[in-house]
Amino acid sequence: MTIASILGAIVIGAVVGALGRLLLPGRQPIGWVLTVVVGIVAALIGTAIAQVLGVATTNGIDWIELVMQVVLAAVGVGLVASMRRSRV
Repeated sequence: MTIASILGAIVIGAVVGALGRLLLPGRQPIGWVLTVVVGIVAALIGTAIAQVLGVATTNGIDWIELVMQVVLAAVGVGLVASMRRSRV
């Protein structure tokens, strides 16, 4: 693993996490670090699911994979936000 791949994962995780967070109504009580972590995890899981389904390697932008990642990020942000709310 190179520095570039780690930075790329952080950037993609931030974008996927932010898009997932935008899908949820209202305010989520989590910070940007948790949003990025959830986005990275969602991106990895979404890519794995897309590979299993055979849609990960298409010409151009992999829209199906991106949609899976964003939906998973929205679910993840919702779960983390609900856990944070229950602690407070």
